[in-house]
Amino acid sequence: MPSDAVLYQAAALCLTYPDEDFVARLPLLREAAPQLREFVDHAAVTPPHELAAHYVQVFQVFDARHSLHLRRWPDGARPPVRFEDAYRAAGLAFTGEELPDFLPAVLELTARTGDTGLLTGHRGGLERLRCRLTDFGTPYASVLDAVCAALPPDPTGARP
Repeated sequence: MPSDAVLYQAAALCLTYPDEDFVARLPLLREAAPQLREFVDHAAVTPPHELAAHYVQVFQVFDARHSLHLRRWPDGARPPVRFEDAYRAAGLAFTGEELPDFLPAVLELTARTGDTGLLTGHRGGLERLRCRLTDFGTPYASVLDAVCAALPPDPTGARP
C-alpha cells in the first residue's frame, strides 16, 4: 500500500469515534503514519472518556461548523460529486451506518482505490473544515492538516 494510502486509512481511523479498538491501535497508527503523530500522541495520553467526550463536542451531529459530511462543504466552483457512484465504480457497496459522504468513509475508499477524486473535489471544503478545527483549537485539526498536505495539486488550478 503506498504511503498516502496508509495515511488516508490512518486518518480515517483518527476521525471516527474513539472507541476501545481505536485506543488499542494507537501504537500502530503512530508507526504507520508519522504525519499524524501530533494527534496520535495527544490521543495516547488523553483518558478514553475525555477523548470520546471531546470527539462529541467537536463533531456534534447537529452542528455543521465541524461536519465530517463532505456534502455540507459544497465547492461552488465544481459540480456536485456523486459519492454513491464513486463507491459503485470501485466495486464497493456502501453499507455503513454513516452516509457515503462521511469523511472517514471517503478516506477509506481513497486508501483502497488510490483515487483522490472525491477528496480533491472537496478540497475547498476540507480546507475550510481544517481552518475551523484549527480555530476551535482541537488536535483533530492536525489530522486535516496531514490529509490536505497529502492531496495532489488541483489539475484545474483552482484554489480552495
